[in-house]
Amino acid sequence: MDILEQDIMYLAGVGPHRKKILGEELGIKTFGDLLEYYPYKYVDRSKFYAVRELSGEMPFVQVVGQILSFEKFEMGPRKLRVVAHFSDGTGVMDLVWFNYGKAAMEKYRIGKMYVVFGRPAVFNNRIQVVHPELDELSEQTKTEGIKMQPYYNTTEKMKKAGMTSRAVEKLVRTLLEKMRQPLAETLPDSILASRHLMGRDEALRTLHYPHDAKQLERARMRMKFEELFFVQLNILRYASDQRRKFRGYVFNRIGPLFNDFYQQNLPFQLTGAQKRVMHEIRADVCSGRQMNRLLQGDVGSGKTLVALMAMLIALDNGFQACIMAPTEILAEQHLQTIRDFLREMPVRVELLTGMVKGKRRQEVLGGLDDGTVQILVGTHAVIEDTVQFRRLGLVVVDEQHRFGVAQRAKLWSKGGENYVPHVLVMTATPIPRTLAMTLYGDLDVSVIDELPPGRKPIQTTHVFDSHMTSLYAGMRRQVQQGRQIYVVFPLIEESEKIDLKNLEQGFETLRQAFPEFRLSKVHGKMKPKDKEEEMQRFVSGETQMLVATTVIEVGVNVPNASVMVILDAQRFGLSQLHQLRGRVGRGADQSFCILVTPYKLSEDTRKRIDIMCQTNDGFRIAEADLKLRGPGDLEGTQQSGMAFDLKIANIATDGQLVQMARDEAQRVIDLDPQLQLPAHQLLVARLRQLHKSPFNWSEIS
Repeated sequence: MDILEQDIMYLAGVGPHRKKILGEELGIKTFGDLLEYYPYKYVDRSKFYAVRELSGEMPFVQVVGQILSFEKFEMGPRKLRVVAHFSDGTGVMDLVWFNYGKAAMEKYRIGKMYVVFGRPAVFNNRIQVVHPELDELSEQTKTEGIKMQPYYNTTEKMKKAGMTSRAVEKLVRTLLEKMRQPLAETLPDSILASRHLMGRDEALRTLHYPHDAKQLERARMRMKFEELFFVQLNILRYASDQRRKFRGYVFNRIGPLFNDFYQQNLPFQLTGAQKRVMHEIRADVCSGRQMNRLLQGDVGSGKTLVALMAMLIALDNGFQACIMAPTEILAEQHLQTIRDFLREMPVRVELLTGMVKGKRRQEVLGGLDDGTVQILVGTHAVIEDTVQFRRLGLVVVDEQHRFGVAQRAKLWSKGGENYVPHVLVMTATPIPRTLAMTLYGDLDVSVIDELPPGRKPIQTTHVFDSHMTSLYAGMRRQVQQGRQIYVVFPLIEESEKIDLKNLEQGFETLRQAFPEFRLSKVHGKMKPKDKEEEMQRFVSGETQMLVATTVIEVGVNVPNASVMVILDAQRFGLSQLHQLRGRVGRGADQSFCILVTPYKLSEDTRKRIDIMCQTNDGFRIAEADLKLRGPGDLEGTQQSGMAFDLKIANIATDGQLVQMARDEAQRVIDLDPQLQLPAHQLLVARLRQLHKSPFNWSEIS
């Protein structure tokens, strides 16, 4: 058995209790997990200071001396401050414990020589170190040669069990001493040589105990590259396997449906971006291989129109098409949009959601089976076993991140033997290039980066919540001009923990502020039927204001709505704010987005709000969001269960390494698609190890 696969319980210093804590808090279950739990920072331990040299402005320092005496100070019920007076002969400083003071008095001895490590501060004109680290001087010899002290993130539960950063470090040191044989390499010599990478054994040991910053940087680069390389290798291998196993139907005919639509029903001239994407789709569906294309475009850029034209090509070639949306509201809206686009054309378009029941459902299912239903619009109800297509040739998936991998795979199986339907994935959440390369690495990417003619950029303004009176006046003017308004709240009910305006109170406040207007209210806890009724009242213009939570984030299309007011905007991420803003600006009128926050904001929040006010470019916003929040928090990666378990690489900041890793992975797959060469067996072994992790590498797409 590989040493790294051994149960963490059998490492000296762990045992059953610590094993449970390490597993629950950090996911560390094996020796290998511990080795890949990297320090978050390092502190220079090569220099010793005298007490007389210390000042409150210094960072971490270490001093050798002895404890002269202890003092205890009662600080209320069951609270104790313990102070140890410590001297090295040049002066006296205080070591202070607010927690664990009793334990410190039991553990440390007066008159014994210790090495104290911590951050100095000045209190009552004396130098003090709060919660210092102490090692007996004899113990210090064990850490000689450690110039950069590693620090590990720990949780409150771990600290309560005595598992501090220092305790984790001791476990790592024990493990490294136990590992007498060099660790097996995971990358071929050819890649190590061409990219000038450090060996794996040296890199892992260096990451825990670097000699200097330069060596640390080389070790980091090696392990970051390895992580990203195996993500890319698996994506590309999966895509290569899919292409080899499944052929795509050939749509080589542009027929009457497409031509009639293009010449008579097209609502406006296609933008250059839409034409470019149509050429890319056309090339895919004529190639004989399955199209797997991601179509990115901001809200309102005309993705649905492009998808419909692709579906008409499928219909002209004797196939059916299907579009799958994440919610019933969005599915019904797609149905309406497609029917409006097609107008009098002889195309049967039907809806299939959980709400379609009884005789109506049987009619739709029958039409799919005999081929008379040519376009199906639906939710996840589309993938149920009872839904059988006669000849499904194209699947459009809207807002892909809201569907799980297994759900999407079921749609593929509705093609035919050895053939799979072409797949067009649409998203209005712009995805930065490095993230798209990783999240959707096996998909070809198309981007619609132009808005249709006549659309005016939305004006975004930041307003403090102390200026609500003037904001209400502006809202009133817009409604008097015949416009409609969205007002979005972050919560539905008041939370004791988070002091936010809530929707229920806010709705009443707005009713009192605008007694002459009719208001609708929508939130996630309403019954679907009630929610739909309220939405329809707003869509039809019966109500002038829609007060809602983020349920309106995706898919509501009301061209007459020209104002989006987002209350407590500091509670939302950038991508979410951008999605909400996209609900307005759909007509020819000037539209506005008002971000309302308290005056006191963190620096990160101010940056988010400033970016929203500066640009309408979804890609710039997504790049900024990735940098501010990291990929694990980005909308899309969490819902799909694909939040990356990258331990050291960072997709937001390691863009060049992502590209480098992809290039190398592509070279390997081009040379050896099934990884059969002897030189690639170590890659196969590593991929097998990674498959044991909960992250489903093979089904990332």
